[in-house]
Amino acid sequence: MNLDAARIEGGFRLRGEAVTRLETFVDAAFAFAVTLLVVSFDAMPTSFGELEDALRRFPAFLAGFAIVAMFWTAHHRFSRRFGLEDGRVLLLSLALVAVTLFYVYPLRMVMAAGLNFMTGGWAPTELAVNSMLEFRLVWVIYGSGFAALAGIIALLNRHALRRADALSLDAAEIALARVDIVIMCVMMGTALLSMAIAFAIPDTRGWHNALPGSVYGLLAIVLPIYGVRADRRVDALVAARPARAGAG
Repeated sequence: MNLDAARIEGGFRLRGEAVTRLETFVDAAFAFAVTLLVVSFDAMPTSFGELEDALRRFPAFLAGFAIVAMFWTAHHRFSRRFGLEDGRVLLLSLALVAVTLFYVYPLRMVMAAGLNFMTGGWAPTELAVNSMLEFRLVWVIYGSGFAALAGIIALLNRHALRRADALSLDAAEIALARVDIVIMCVMMGTALLSMAIAFAIPDTRGWHNALPGSVYGLLAIVLPIYGVRADRRVDALVAARPARAGAG
């Protein structure tokens, strides 16, 4: 393709603007995962009480939807930026779909349980934990899915960097791809830390039971700080890009 005429988004010359069958399949799988987040009734509500119960579940759905959307957006961004669809991309994209569909139920359960705790029982939850071992395993299952999704996105971007010469990536585009890799690695590390804390806390009930979930809140602090610093470096590289490469 003519990179000089390529559309630029966020400093990246887009190489994959045409939607492929693989992307369509991935999009459909993520859409199905969202339906699994919201479908939780045998039938539509038939009374105000049932409607109220459904509305109290809505915050948990929004929280789960935000996480699913985050990983879908990361895959969409990868596809638009690089336009790659070789064997490795196919394998990793299918793995992303498989993990997402596995992860959606632990995600829904953990979001509902977390909001139930934070709202003092107002938000309903179906998750019943009968022992500390089950409590620890819930966070291991949830964290494993979260880490796997982040790891797959990191591997996709790493694969693109290995094809940097073939894709004619410039310094700014390489830096942007590395930013996504670092973000995903931070997310993986957070999930692993959460799992480690789940096994390290005492067996008694107390404030420490909230620690495995609270760790994920660190992402709201760490990632914006890193993003601001990374944006400055990328902006400098984009500004130094030859004028002909930024045309379009």
